[in-house]
Amino acid sequence: MRMDSRWLCYPHLCGVTHVGARDNNEDGFIAEKLPDGYLVAVADGMGGHAAGEVASAIALETVIETFKREYECGMEGKLLRLLLRKSHELANSNVLLEAVGDRKGMGTTLTTAVVRGGEVFLANTGDSRAQLIRRGKIVAMTRDHNLLRELLDRGFVLSKREAMEASRRLTHVIGGRGKRFAVDLYRWEAKPGDWLLMSTDGLHDYVEPEKILKILEEEEDPRKATEELLEEALPVTWDNVTIILYRWF
Repeated sequence: MRMDSRWLCYPHLCGVTHVGARDNNEDGFIAEKLPDGYLVAVADGMGGHAAGEVASAIALETVIETFKREYECGMEGKLLRLLLRKSHELANSNVLLEAVGDRKGMGTTLTTAVVRGGEVFLANTGDSRAQLIRRGKIVAMTRDHNLLRELLDRGFVLSKREAMEASRRLTHVIGGRGKRFAVDLYRWEAKPGDWLLMSTDGLHDYVEPEKILKILEEEEDPRKATEELLEEALPVTWDNVTIILYRWF
């Protein structure tokens, strides 16, 4: 029996992954309590023959294992950024190691965050996305690793169809046949009332930013806001949908 969605919610935090318009869900997420915060991540697998969901699961499990083994309460920011980078590097190695037979070429995006107080430390590989949202405006966002972002940076003007096609061509991933690996690191400072939104492209490629921002400006509860974002995505998306919301009260 197909499970359409999986939810996990805490007082400040809610996450969901939904099969959306696909037959199987290659997305995944984690939301783990740390001694002094939360470890959260989203991943969007690719590869066919169920390999995509294997790749995303391997990447997320690698992040959990790396932090269980090496994270220390109050870890200094520089060391934490190194640990985030290491978790993505190990995820890349582990996915490549398992990419044999029908799973050859499998890969996944991976966006990982540690939330401690008003600080957010992030690592990103691929085109899943994290955004810091304040009073209905995006004040910080990870950079998508896809052809669309590269073309826009070079000044190209694209039609909506061209933009959608370019957004599907990833430039950096975890694993993946013929793809490069890279990880971007970020540190953001949040204020009370801010949202951290992490999502796979099943949400942010199909739901207009204005709709997302309006929901987060009008809603305060992470569970209700997550439900509303998912309700916006499901009628229009052609993909799996994964959302994590964290709110600073």
